[in-house]
Order: sequence, then C-alpha cells, then structure tokens
Amino acid sequence: MQKIKSYKVYSTKAKLEKPISDATHTITEISFLVVRIQTEQGVTGEAYLLSFQYSPNAIIGAIKDHGDRYIGAYVNETGRMFTEVDCDNEYFGKEGINRWAQAIFNMAMWDAHCKILGAPIWKVLGTYKTEIPIYGSGGWISYTVDELKDEVTNYVKRGFKAVKIKVGKPDWKEDLERLSLVRESVGKNVEIMMDANQGMSLPNAMSLSSAAREIGITWFEEPINHTNFRGFESLKNKTGISLAMGEREFSSLPLRELIERSALDIWQPDIVRIGGVEAWRESAALAGAYDIPVLPHYYKDYDIPLLCTIPNGVGAESFDWIDPLIDYPLEIKNGMARPHNRPGWGFSFKDECLTEIV
Repeated sequence: MQKIKSYKVYSTKAKLEKPISDATHTITEISFLVVRIQTEQGVTGEAYLLSFQYSPNAIIGAIKDHGDRYIGAYVNETGRMFTEVDCDNEYFGKEGINRWAQAIFNMAMWDAHCKILGAPIWKVLGTYKTEIPIYGSGGWISYTVDELKDEVTNYVKRGFKAVKIKVGKPDWKEDLERLSLVRESVGKNVEIMMDANQGMSLPNAMSLSSAAREIGITWFEEPINHTNFRGFESLKNKTGISLAMGEREFSSLPLRELIERSALDIWQPDIVRIGGVEAWRESAALAGAYDIPVLPHYYKDYDIPLLCTIPNGVGAESFDWIDPLIDYPLEIKNGMARPHNRPGWGFSFKDECLTEIV
C-alpha cells in the first residue's frame, strides 16, 4: 500500500444570485474547501467540505494543522489515523472544526485507497443496492412565493419524487400557507418534507405539525434545538409526525438518546461533521439496529455510494451546487441516483475552478 507524501488545500465557490435564508441562518456565499493528498507513487485522493462564509481562517487553519499529521501514513490506515488524530484533538475538543478537518483527510484517504485498488468505494465496502432515491432540497424561507413554486415544480419536471422546503417563519401559519402552495404545485403524488433548521419553539412546531397533517408531510427535520431530546419526544408523542435529525451531530450520542425515547424516525448523518466514512457507517449501523432508516445531510456525491453499502439507506438529499465545479456530476433519473463506477468517489473538482491556499 502507498504512503501519503503531500497535500494541498484549495477553495472554490458556486454561483449564488442573492443571499438565501433558513430559520436560523442567512447564507451569503456557497463556498467549499478541497483537500488533495498525493501518495509517493503519484496517486491523488480528494475530498471537500461545504464551508459557506463561516470562519474561513479557522477551518483552513485546522486543515493545515491536521495535514502534516497525515504525511507518511498509508492511505488504507483510515481507522488508525482517525483514532490517533482523535486523541490529539481531545485537548481543544473533538467536536467542531477539528472533526471537520479530521473527516476531510479521512475521505481523501478513502478516495486514494480505492483508486489504488481500481474500484469505486461502494464496491470495496460491499454492496446492498445500486441506486438510491433522492429528493430535491431547498425551499428557502427567503424565497418569494413564486420562487418557491418555481423551484419545487422544476424538481418535479426533472423527475424528482420528493421535495423539501424550509419552515420557521415568525408566524407558523405562513409556513402552513407555503406548504399548501407547494402541495398544490407538485400534486398529490410527490412527497413533501419540511425542515425548520432548529428554528422553531416547541409549541409552534406542534401547531404546524398538527395543522399540516392534511397536506401530507412525510417527515419534519430539526423542528427544534437538536439537544432538546425531551422536546423531540413530546412532539412525536403528541402529534405523531415522523421526525428527522442528525446533521448537527459530531457523534452517535444524540442518536442513542433519541432511540431511548422512541423520538426519532430518520437518522441524517453529515459525513464531515461526524468524522468521515467509518464514523458515518458506525452511526448507520446503530440506527439499523433499531430499524431506523438513514437519509444523510447534503453530501450526495459521498452519500449515494455509502448508502449503497448499508441495508437501511433509504434516500439522499440533492443540491446542485458543486455540479458545475466537478468533472462527473451524479446522474439522477426519475428520482433515483446511481453511484459512479469510476475508482474512489468517482469525481474530482475541475482544476480551473480551484484556487490553491498557500
């Protein structure tokens, strides 16, 4: 097996016409950081993270702090390196930017490892399925009604069978009106999900969940603060709505807490926050032990191949942000996505789209 010789860090951005908002954040740029590692024999492994406009110097610094730690490691030693770096990170905290930096190197190592083997990661890890349902995500609360309708109807025209929109307006009745318009726009055969990004109070989340029952909401994502486990339990028991969460979590501990309360229906790990491939799969296995399906957060180009390797992978989230920036965007047909057959993750960022960070 081959050792890591060097690494480089790059930045890039997707096009954003104007700021977009959910219930808790306003996003002014869609930016990414990309890490490329190179082995002594010249094999490149690549991974990226979604950074938006937040703390660019902090996350770049964390990546560079971690980078030298990986020089000399064999690319297949993903588990060993995770454990050793996790121990190092304990001083300043295993959660937050250290975990993000740890994950991006883990994912780049997997890319290089599978390229050396000449196989896509979903074949290396073992395959349960070869296609995954995927839903169209967006529906920002900053959208006008026309923008909202245009987005969801465009998803349907492209063959998507499910859409998710943001909720968490100051008055939950406005959320209800927007959900009704979405239902009217997409028809009765398209699933609708809603996501409050932790931005609602428990009483408002209960009111919206009950009132939206007639619209037919498939599940409610992050209705309240992700640490309010009793609130999730209460919302589940009193309204019966299916609840989803997981994107904010740096470990499986919140999953365990919600399992004990029978207060979670869908687990949504974020591969970067949770720490990379092994941590993602470990959390999926815990969810699977309690018959909880996995439907991850954001990173479709990583999640689709990984979902193919677990029995309880049921779907993925789709944003088009990186598609113009990479060489092989995922192909989505009739609401289904298939993993790449190329070695590793199966895609790379175009050189002309990247700016090296020195």
